[in-house]
Amino acid sequence: MSDVVVVGVDGSDSALDAVVWAALEAESRKASLRVVHAFSWPVAHASLDTVLPQPMRARLRDAADRLVDEGVERARAAAPDVDVSGSVLPGDPSSVLEARSREAALVVVGSRGLGGFGGLLLGSTAAALAAHGRCPVLVVRQLADPTGPVLVGVDGSPAGAEAVRFALAEAARRRVPVVALHAWTTWNAPIPPPPDAAQPYANEPGELAAAEERLLAEALAGHRERYPDVRVEPRLVHGPTRQTLIEASRTAQLTVVGSRGRGGFSGLLLGSVSQALLHHAYGPVAVVRA
Repeated sequence: MSDVVVVGVDGSDSALDAVVWAALEAESRKASLRVVHAFSWPVAHASLDTVLPQPMRARLRDAADRLVDEGVERARAAAPDVDVSGSVLPGDPSSVLEARSREAALVVVGSRGLGGFGGLLLGSTAAALAAHGRCPVLVVRQLADPTGPVLVGVDGSPAGAEAVRFALAEAARRRVPVVALHAWTTWNAPIPPPPDAAQPYANEPGELAAAEERLLAEALAGHRERYPDVRVEPRLVHGPTRQTLIEASRTAQLTVVGSRGRGGFSGLLLGSVSQALLHHAYGPVAVVRA
């Protein structure tokens, strides 16, 4: 696995919070940190020589360099022992960071940057990267209580399995417990085969709950063996997944989910639960792909 953490900066307060988080992540992983700003000219599809005079082009590039320098300084202040470097790369933020995610262990971004509409809860860059990033993507919504557990949503999907692995590794580095939460309802639970073919829709009382309890235990089994020092609290909740996870995120220092679960349409890159948490969780959210 790569030993590089990448963080995107754009001059927003959210991005600077992301820099601090990324620096601490790099420190705990003994990784290097790359502070990246995606730079594109304000006028596209035209010759820069004819549209923007050289002094203006120089000022725009200087402003981009200053954003990166500020991010590097903030990172070094947060984690002095981390190898930190910065770069200004041409292109739009989503494409630049997606390309960087192919060789990174983790990409960190703020929940929303300077662009877009002021009322948005999640910026377009964070949303696009969560859907298309090739490594785990951590979106910093607000800095959470560092004493809280790592919360992970468990659903039995391939992405959910990777989320469990990521959550336990994070908890091991932070030396905190994991709350492994699986929420289910009769609408999203897989129906066990009926005991009597003559009654194809009949199941014994409690059979659905027992099946969901088994799913949770099986989803944790192998991962818990790899991290024996991490205390894991399995939590089975009969209730709506999105609301249950959002409420549980109040006391978590980090919430981890797979990019998409068992439900929904197979072509979706980001499921409804992941999207809901990115918009409404009470702290940082990590989205992990299968």
